[in-house]
Amino acid sequence: MASFGIDDIELATTHYALDLEALANARGVDPAKFELGLGQTRMGVPAPDEDAVTMAATAAARLLERTGTEGIRQLLFATETGVDQSKSGGMFVHGLLGLPSNMRVAEIKQACYAGTVALQTAISSLVREPDAKVLVVMSDIARYELDSSGEPTQGAAAVAMLVTANPRLVEIEAETGMYSADVNDFWRPNDSTTAIVDGALSLTAYLDALMGSWDDYRANGGHDIAEIDRFLYHQPFTKMARKGHRKLVQHAGGEVGEEVLESSFTYNRVLGNSYGASIYSALAALLHHEDDLAGKRIGFYSYGSGSIGEYFTGTVVPGYAEHVHVEPIQTELATRESIDFDRYVELHETVLPSGTDVETERVTTAPFRFSGIRGGARQYERTA
Repeated sequence: MASFGIDDIELATTHYALDLEALANARGVDPAKFELGLGQTRMGVPAPDEDAVTMAATAAARLLERTGTEGIRQLLFATETGVDQSKSGGMFVHGLLGLPSNMRVAEIKQACYAGTVALQTAISSLVREPDAKVLVVMSDIARYELDSSGEPTQGAAAVAMLVTANPRLVEIEAETGMYSADVNDFWRPNDSTTAIVDGALSLTAYLDALMGSWDDYRANGGHDIAEIDRFLYHQPFTKMARKGHRKLVQHAGGEVGEEVLESSFTYNRVLGNSYGASIYSALAALLHHEDDLAGKRIGFYSYGSGSIGEYFTGTVVPGYAEHVHVEPIQTELATRESIDFDRYVELHETVLPSGTDVETERVTTAPFRFSGIRGGARQYERTA
């Protein structure tokens, strides 16, 4: 019987980055509040010609350079940073990548949980069509009001995954647990470019969904906590993952230390919050920074405000290290352009109205850029 899961994975982020020390100094707070209190050091900031679509296309293009497009029957684009109220951001990505026309393309939304919906949907479709492949892309830009409590937890990144039968990286196991509750902990109204968050309620909802989804996972035949070797959590900031882990270990009656989390924080510390991409950038960090994972079981806690949690597990495939590609994201992180606080504020406050034609400033060195608005429609182009 075939197994299903993640055959390849790739990341992308923005051209600019802001050091949280610079943000702390500008806001008159101790930088340790961000570095130690949140567990964050930098955050991605999009250039004027970058958005969720360009990051998604960049991550997917890097992956497809290795895998090709043969057999891909679906592109599922998960985001809460949609660029259009009707047209899927996936259609823009489809066009930029020159993907075949005989495939399904759709956008999925449920806050930070959307990437997991896309992954599980892909696996379900492969059960019916096991020779097919699904390209899952999640891409988000976290934006909050200036000088708000959420400001230091902003960020941006995209993750692309090829989901197949008999994958080379991670086999996703069938058992899963879910928990949903209608909670106004975080949302973004249609007429707002920034999200609204109730920090205290969001933490409570996150932990409630973790406990609820874990209990459902165990009730559906999921593994005991002692049988899980590594743990991944949705990471709006890395300290929240620590809090979740402590609560889960206490709830499940295990004795699992926090050292099993450390590798998964490597990218998110410097990317900032990437919403639905954050748990899968944590997976990439784990695969990139540990070389003894073959056969290990990974626990995934995916959370989306509003709210829903899902707990599931996957096992790392022997020989995975031969199919891990570290260089693209590490080079990108090392070469991001640092900006000062004033430039960050300028970019944050720039909102392009859809009713005015505009050409964006050329900044990004990525292979795709958002070139502007013409006739009310967003325009994208290849740069190379």
